[in-house]
Amino acid sequence: MATTSLLEARCVVIGGGPAGMMLGFLLARAGVRVIVLEKHADFLRDFRGDTIHPSTFELMHELGLLDQFLQLPHQEVSRMKYVFNGHVVCIADFSRLPTRCKFIGFMPQWHFLNFLAAQAAQFPAFELRMESRVVDLLHDGDRIAGVRAKTPLGDLEVRADLVIGCDGRNSIVRDLAKLEIKEIGVPIDVLWMHISKRDGDPEQLFGFVRDRKGFGLIDRDDYFQAALAIPKGGIEDIKQRGLRALQDDIVALAPFLKDRIAELDDWSKIKLLSVQINRLRKWCREGLLCIGDAAHAMSPTAGVGINLAIQDAVAAANLLAVKLKTGPVSIADLAAVQKRREWPTRLIQAMQASVHRHAIARLMVVRALQWFPPLQSLTARFLGLGPRPEHVRSPTA
Repeated sequence: MATTSLLEARCVVIGGGPAGMMLGFLLARAGVRVIVLEKHADFLRDFRGDTIHPSTFELMHELGLLDQFLQLPHQEVSRMKYVFNGHVVCIADFSRLPTRCKFIGFMPQWHFLNFLAAQAAQFPAFELRMESRVVDLLHDGDRIAGVRAKTPLGDLEVRADLVIGCDGRNSIVRDLAKLEIKEIGVPIDVLWMHISKRDGDPEQLFGFVRDRKGFGLIDRDDYFQAALAIPKGGIEDIKQRGLRALQDDIVALAPFLKDRIAELDDWSKIKLLSVQINRLRKWCREGLLCIGDAAHAMSPTAGVGINLAIQDAVAAANLLAVKLKTGPVSIADLAAVQKRREWPTRLIQAMQASVHRHAIARLMVVRALQWFPPLQSLTARFLGLGPRPEHVRSPTA
């Protein structure tokens, strides 16, 4: 007969992504007994958000971790450049930001998450449980009182004063809690792929745009992580046209890839990301809060998603850690997190939706950045720091 393991904590965090690991670290640092449940066996998954903005580097500095963090494998870029109809345009110049790191970094997300896990493990209040897939919520009347999970060793129940859903855009926590989602919608999906890098390739260019078609590139040192925007729901039409037509579309946008485009010789090498822009109307109910992608899915535009999720985690720790250390928090306490973070979320989502839907808006922005280079510092501040950057206010134990 199968047995059920029982655990108790002040807080159980569902999802070991950027928001979940940062929140777990900050709560444990404040002396709050916290358990993070991650459904996978490790963090080694490809095509995840791994653009580290200056706001996140600044938080690492505030935590005294920046020097160690910068030792992890990553690339640094101080200017975000795109090619629009054959012309190179700097979209954002991070070199003038009032931060320690005046650049954005590209770091495989598994390095980032393993780093946070190792730092959090130094606190006695922290526990990370891998291969723990949440399947249900526990209730105490109308209040959420914990979760039930499946693990390789059997069922697990975690009783907690607070459940925080950090389990991404397909959040099981959000679904089980029956929280209502507002869909903003977006007209594109994205195809992700790897393409080899060679000597003589151009310096880091974030993307190529021509005739309303977009192709993004991230320099991974020895290869490019590439992303091709396609019409929403258009993957079957793309497949019917065939791989050769897809290769031609990519070369038309980035001609220097012509000598290696044949590497994309099988559909298994091309992954589909269904792009979403949405947010919860209410991020919480008694005993439960959602943050990060579980509360607001972002487009991959400008790589803001991971950094916005981390900002949510910092705000949640700032507002909740002290109270959580002694007991449950009220619905008003949880609503304060949404109140703090909803405005920047709405602003960034509105920007993303406009960029995707209105070609004329994109053209006007590009022209302005070409004609008035000082504007590049303003876009760098908006993208690199966000409209409401958070700072670490949660205590240490």
